Amino acid sequence: MHPRDLSSNTAYEAGRGTEEVARELGLDPDSLVKLASNENPLGPSPAAVEAIRAHADRVHTYPKASHADLIAELAALWELSPNQVWLANGGDGALDYLARATIDPGDRVLVPEPGFAYYGMSARFHHGEVTTYPVSKAEDFEQRAEKILADYDGERIVYLTSPHNPTGSEIALSEVEELADRTEEGTLIVVDEAYGEFSDRPSAVSLVEARDDVAVLRTFSKVYGLAGLRLGYALVPESWAEAYTRVNTPFAASEIACRAGLAALDDTEHVERSIEVARDARERIYERLDAPTWESAGNFVLAEVGDASAVANRLQERGVIVRDCTSFGLPECIRISCGTEAETRRAITECNEVLRGAT
Repeated sequence: MHPRDLSSNTAYEAGRGTEEVARELGLDPDSLVKLASNENPLGPSPAAVEAIRAHADRVHTYPKASHADLIAELAALWELSPNQVWLANGGDGALDYLARATIDPGDRVLVPEPGFAYYGMSARFHHGEVTTYPVSKAEDFEQRAEKILADYDGERIVYLTSPHNPTGSEIALSEVEELADRTEEGTLIVVDEAYGEFSDRPSAVSLVEARDDVAVLRTFSKVYGLAGLRLGYALVPESWAEAYTRVNTPFAASEIACRAGLAALDDTEHVERSIEVARDARERIYERLDAPTWESAGNFVLAEVGDASAVANRLQERGVIVRDCTSFGLPECIRISCGTEAETRRAITECNEVLRGAT
């Protein structure tokens, strides 16, 4: 007995963690700076931590009330109906729900390259096929409807990422609307806004209110600092509402995740500080890193350093973990997550020394 043929599925490569690297190099984990996974350097909202503690003795119960409460809060936040909020076990869980609701065997999806590997993985899990459109370094990773339409051929889902990972580029709301207007009736435009809180551009949620062919993905992993709890959601057209109960897993998010999410939504001070820290770190990297960078609207910066694997390995030996973007098809680039002021200063100093030593 064997699993079905999964050879076409690309394995997801996560950024390396401090404990993993520390064990490998024989270092103290506390001495390492991890700027590889776009996590919130301030950690979770203190209110969320308190909610986790307060509700820890309730994990023997299913999260029915907290699940419904969090959906209601998110619906109010985005001025949508509660049945338009598809709560999930992380943003990737929301992607799976959208794939289950949309893809029939053999349907094709259109994904950005480079981009989040799980778009294609989720489609293939649901017996779909994957085609790509380029987000090109030669064009400074610009995202425009016209460029995407050049590779569009009636795909069931078109995935957009704004801000885009790993480049930080964005797609304007007008371009999303143009894309939705010019694709076929049976095509869903999915706008992944996992890093949307760090951007100054308006969310595509306004299109969800007016159309039946646009959905938006959001997460608690980034600005809210709850990556370890795996909590995300999709915002879908009202005509899709009934599908959620037919595609979601029972209790799509845990009691603790829901309680922490509710508390984090109320902690606007933590969100504002997190956005400010990311903004300051981006500017510091642009100004002081001795390598070309691209303007980013996320909590990370892409830098061109030559041999990305070599630079990332040497930085790791110096106690700074960044993301080698070879797996994204950018073997000359690293992605540096926005850290605290001290973490960002150290990353820049160490990277500049490595780059000087390489020349």
